[in-house]
Amino acid sequence: MADVWLICVTVIAFVLLTIVGVYLVVKFQHPDDKNDAYLPKLVVLFGFVLSGATVLLLPLDVANGEGYAGCAGFDTALCGGLNMELFWAIIYWLIPVWVFILIPFSTFYYEADDGMLMAGTSVGAKPNSRIKEAIKYEMFVVVIFGLIFALTYLFLNETAIPVREVTGPAFSNGPTYQIIPVANSTFASSQLAPMGDQDANVLDQNRASETLGAINMSVNPAVFYAGLMAWLGWFLFALFGAIGMASMPLDLILSFVYRPRHMDAVEFAEAQMLLRERVNELVNVGELIKLEREEKAQQNGGKGGGFFSKEARKAAAEEKKTILQFKQAVYLLEEDAEDFANCTENYKNYNPLIPIGCLLLGICALIVSIFWVLHIILYVLPKEPITPFLNTYFQWFDKWFPLFGVISVAIFSYYLLICGIKGCFKFGMRFLFFQVHPMKYNKTYMSSFLFNTGLVLLCALPVVQFSAGA
Repeated sequence: MADVWLICVTVIAFVLLTIVGVYLVVKFQHPDDKNDAYLPKLVVLFGFVLSGATVLLLPLDVANGEGYAGCAGFDTALCGGLNMELFWAIIYWLIPVWVFILIPFSTFYYEADDGMLMAGTSVGAKPNSRIKEAIKYEMFVVVIFGLIFALTYLFLNETAIPVREVTGPAFSNGPTYQIIPVANSTFASSQLAPMGDQDANVLDQNRASETLGAINMSVNPAVFYAGLMAWLGWFLFALFGAIGMASMPLDLILSFVYRPRHMDAVEFAEAQMLLRERVNELVNVGELIKLEREEKAQQNGGKGGGFFSKEARKAAAEEKKTILQFKQAVYLLEEDAEDFANCTENYKNYNPLIPIGCLLLGICALIVSIFWVLHIILYVLPKEPITPFLNTYFQWFDKWFPLFGVISVAIFSYYLLICGIKGCFKFGMRFLFFQVHPMKYNKTYMSSFLFNTGLVLLCALPVVQFSAGA
């Protein structure tokens, strides 16, 4: 029978994740999306819930007693009774559905609105073309990744489980015990007799092989695709997670150090002049980029140079890099303009608790980052762990009040997901390999929401795998 307490905790966790997801969407969405883009909002909301549920399933699995031999029937007091294999299978299927179907489709559908002003009255636009465009591009994504998933499962669906062969005497050579069954023909672990000398002699006769063997077996599609998603996500998580773990506390603390301060007349004039110069420069650069693109379009007759043309690919890459640099400069200018406004006309309305809150969060993030780095050095990297470190803390909390232990595991695990998003943004700002999608209060478009949701879902399984191994 399932544990009622675990069921209640699971329902409460899903409700809380939904409430937090709704809050983030409502508070961070851009005003242009306030009464629009309902499909992307639903995808973002439940994607956030899915990523949180993926991380929280790990402590729930532990609380459920998964893997304990007594759950087979002789000692069910420590078991929650939840079918965790079903839970994990659902998560394993939902993540690729979200990453490769719902998020791309929602992105195509949302971006198709750019040329659909006034419900299809734009030049060359037709009513209902948004969903047709989204389906067309989504079919291409489904075919490509469907082939990749099918071929990889067809040829790589076997796994080799390392085993070590142990030989020992027959059971008849050992001692025998008699246990009187209790209710339902079962028995409790408390009825088992302590190990005696005869048991120790039998164990001493066991011999373990020095070489490791392997058992080859096929895995079901859900487990295979989960492993494939985790493998893909590890490339992102290893890079972005490490960058975010360092930049997260640093940026929060610097937000306090460089908090808005009141300017005198001279400082105000100098800052205003610098902002005006930067605005004029970016306007000129934007006009030049626009003219260059129009000239290229006229030279090519409205068509590109072709994918197989080396010069065309090089020109397209340079143009993309230029646009990303331009967007980066615009973003930095917007940040400086907002800081300038907070130091001048908005100074009286600026909340002084915001930088203090950033400082406190930065200190907490610094502590969590240091703990993770120490845990990796002391427990994860050495072949023989030096000390359990964080595991000792989690076990102590679990004995004192189990809920705090579960919450601690969730906080440390979800912190890694947040670091992944932060690291992606910092990496994109420095190396310009892709468009950055910052999350800003009341200024975030759904395209940025969808990008970050996909990134979180890709990093969710590596975070769970890393947390389980750590």
